[in-house]
Amino acid sequence: MKKRPTKEIKISEMKYPNLSIGYDENGRRVEFKGGILGQTINVKTGKKNKERIRAKYINLIEESKLENAREYCPHAGVCGGCAYQKIPYETELMLKHDMIKTLFKDSGISYDGNIKINRSAVTKGYRNKMEYTFGDAVKGGPLILGLHRQRRFYEIVDCYDCNIVDDDFNKIRAGVQKYFREKNTDFYHKTTKEGLLRHLVVRKAHHTGQIMVILVTSSDDSFDGMRLRLFMHMLLDLDLDGRIFSIYHVLNDSLADAVIPEKIKLIYGKEYITEEMLGLSFKISPFSFFQPNVFTAEKLYQKAFDLAEINSTMNVLDLYSGTGTITQLMATVANTATGIEIVEEAVDKARENAKLNDLNNVNFLCGDVLEEIEKVGDKYDVVILDPPRAGISPASLDKILNIDCKKFVYISCNPKSQMDNLKVFLDKGYEIKDYEIFDQFPNSRHLEAIALLERS
Repeated sequence: MKKRPTKEIKISEMKYPNLSIGYDENGRRVEFKGGILGQTINVKTGKKNKERIRAKYINLIEESKLENAREYCPHAGVCGGCAYQKIPYETELMLKHDMIKTLFKDSGISYDGNIKINRSAVTKGYRNKMEYTFGDAVKGGPLILGLHRQRRFYEIVDCYDCNIVDDDFNKIRAGVQKYFREKNTDFYHKTTKEGLLRHLVVRKAHHTGQIMVILVTSSDDSFDGMRLRLFMHMLLDLDLDGRIFSIYHVLNDSLADAVIPEKIKLIYGKEYITEEMLGLSFKISPFSFFQPNVFTAEKLYQKAFDLAEINSTMNVLDLYSGTGTITQLMATVANTATGIEIVEEAVDKARENAKLNDLNNVNFLCGDVLEEIEKVGDKYDVVILDPPRAGISPASLDKILNIDCKKFVYISCNPKSQMDNLKVFLDKGYEIKDYEIFDQFPNSRHLEAIALLERS
């Protein structure tokens, strides 16, 4: 097989969320994933035509002049968790803002309004959930509990002093790594399917300080009740700012390198931790979804509430409602609020949270929006949309557009798929009345976006 050539490419343009563009010595456009505006990258070329070459990022040759932050994580450029550690925050916001404006242009959507970008209220220590992996940095090296190395999936980075989580996460991760090193406990090897340790999940409710720890192992029977109790006491003896409310042990023998809870057992404390947001309380179970940056999520949900202009006579439909956070926020003022969500655990948790918040005007349906939407009628004052990253399927969007309502508020964790859906709204006679982006994930490439759509 002919070896594909490599090229040095300087990144001259970036497209959301992760596409870098430069030009080779012949003026042909080269596209690849990864990198930062202004960097010079060594890439391996792939499929090509007369105008464009698709390529693969190989290694960094020269940093960008934009990478001049005074402080950044010691693992910047090594750990695969963050992309913009070496860029000052204001520069990061500018890059993201420009990419969204380019996304509008490339999507053929004309929007005359101002696209505002909302900065995160907290840029360090903001994440409330982390999934760490047990492994090693080099074959046969010491046990490491951390994150995957960038572009080297089997290598794990000892991510001490990670700055996107608060210090309790770092203390727990370091404590667990030290504990199992001293016990000479082996991690699960994906190739041989042998070993015990797989993942550690840590969740912390920032406004209450409650912490949940989830240890994921294979079903190796050497890890018995006594060893679990010793592990539990080690965690409880850690000097933390918050307090551990829950400890779980999860068994997973799946071949996938993911946290799959085949069996789950509570070994200490409560079944959930509780977070507070905008005057409401929310129970968070081990694998229920909750926005990873509660500080920005509060601003995003408040914006959705303001755009909806809720009053006590209005009926609200919340599609892809998750654990019902937005549904309940609307219900604090609206006449009724109905949520539809396909994940059963999320719906169960939404119903629990509604009781916790003493909201009696909320109803949650469990099922696919495509099917459940036919059960709730077709007349609402406002419809809230917050679909998964892939966006709304064409079949579901057709049914959604049959609803008789004054306005749609569309929240998205993927502005690219959102743009595809917005074009359909525009074709059906709607206009974008407001559009804002929220930096939900500082130091990363991801954004949340919100659009207000009204009939022309």
